Amino acid sequence: MRRFADEDEVDLAIVGCGAGGSVLMQRLARAGWRVVTFDAGPFWDPEKDWVSDEAGSHHLYWTEPRVVDGETPVPLGSNNSGRGVGGSMIHFAGFTPRFHPSDFATRTLDGVGDDWPIDYLDLRPYYQAIEAELPVAGQDWPWGDPHRYPQSAHPVSGNGEILQRGALACGIETRVGPVAISNGRFGHRAHCIYRGFCLQGCKVNAKASPLITHVPDALAHGAEIRADSMVTRIGVDDRTGLATGVHYVHDGVHRFQRARMVAVAGYSIETPRLLLNSATRRFPDGLGNDHDLVGRYVMVQGAPQTAGRFESEVRMWKGPPPEVSTEQFYETDPGKPWKRGFSIQTVSPLPITWAEHMAGQGHFGADLRRVMSDYPHWACLGALCEFLPLPDNRVTLDEQKDAYGLPVARFTYSMGENDRQLMRAARLTMEDILRGAGAQDLATFERFAHLVGGARMGADETTGVVDATCRTFAVPNLYVTDGSVLPTQGSANPALTIMAIAARAADLLRRGAAAP
Repeated sequence: MRRFADEDEVDLAIVGCGAGGSVLMQRLARAGWRVVTFDAGPFWDPEKDWVSDEAGSHHLYWTEPRVVDGETPVPLGSNNSGRGVGGSMIHFAGFTPRFHPSDFATRTLDGVGDDWPIDYLDLRPYYQAIEAELPVAGQDWPWGDPHRYPQSAHPVSGNGEILQRGALACGIETRVGPVAISNGRFGHRAHCIYRGFCLQGCKVNAKASPLITHVPDALAHGAEIRADSMVTRIGVDDRTGLATGVHYVHDGVHRFQRARMVAVAGYSIETPRLLLNSATRRFPDGLGNDHDLVGRYVMVQGAPQTAGRFESEVRMWKGPPPEVSTEQFYETDPGKPWKRGFSIQTVSPLPITWAEHMAGQGHFGADLRRVMSDYPHWACLGALCEFLPLPDNRVTLDEQKDAYGLPVARFTYSMGENDRQLMRAARLTMEDILRGAGAQDLATFERFAHLVGGARMGADETTGVVDATCRTFAVPNLYVTDGSVLPTQGSANPALTIMAIAARAADLLRRGAAAP
């Protein structure tokens, strides 16, 4: 790996090596830019560091202290943040649907949320490119902008068959995929062996993550990654108003890397936290926060899981958790009292998570042991409900300090009435599907997933932190290229959209600001 000195003024310093940071790094390294990417976690070795075990995989998550509050506090940790090179895509399920064209104009179309300063067509070529690079496997997709995938769909196991059978009985259309899991050998990567531990890191490298897709290519083109390096503050020259580099800590030593440009890709909690912790005389309330927008409009998706027990064994843990899905309820239905919608997909909680779910249903002691022995007979579906952006759902700085002496993030979140209606509608739909497949008993587990927002795109500085190119309005050479820039959430998993946005931002940077 190429190494730069702190004194070298590199072309770009990137904070975070997940979905957004890795794609930006790879694209600009290929264009000849001198790029250094920082990540607070380690540079993983899948063979040595990952295990096929739930309890042994907690080190993949960002578990540093955070404070949560609000009327419906959102737990932070294993299902919505990552630690280390590759970010949360190391332990994401692999599901990679696109956003719909309507997601970019919810205010215009449905009178809720906000319109993006870009539209679907701006991202479509980048969706196509990233789908080919991962690659994505799945059946032809009929919803949103109908399209095909580079690889054919994977075979379906017991849980997927349950969703297909139940949906057919209810008149609901389904498809297999799309997943960023190679269906067959792909380059140096092996075929998926359907071991079911996608959420614990894929030891065989069949599931795509930046660690095995975009990171190796970036390094081959001269980029540097500094793992185990916590960025504490962005340097800004108050005289010029420009970013000058990043302050970071590595092996207990405080250092500063000079950079011509800086991009933040720490995701929806750590990105606002870093901007707020980078206050200066010019920006006393945090970088880019002249209009009190940094940290606001953070969204999650309602992600209830509904399970059904069947007489025959289902063995839902076999195969990737997301196998079959439907987006039939994605768009606003004029006949319903709520706006926007939800998607449904198979999910397959492993035993520890399943035990937590069942304990939450009131099963304890010998009763919990009995229910757990019945685990092979259960099938589980999950919904993703589009929750609307609200300004008071936000990240601020707490009085509590972390190991670096920095204020930790406080995440305040409260659901709206539209959100509650969507959660109930999704649960009832999943119950109908499971009953249609022949389920005897039902159980629902309320949960959340997929953070976005906190440094959103806007038409101008009064509506957003960054513009349509992901450049901050306040600091001309400071960019944000992660899920925090999304103005709305959609009912799709956000990883593919984050990567597409970063790829577009890199393209625009490459065209407009060639490396010296």
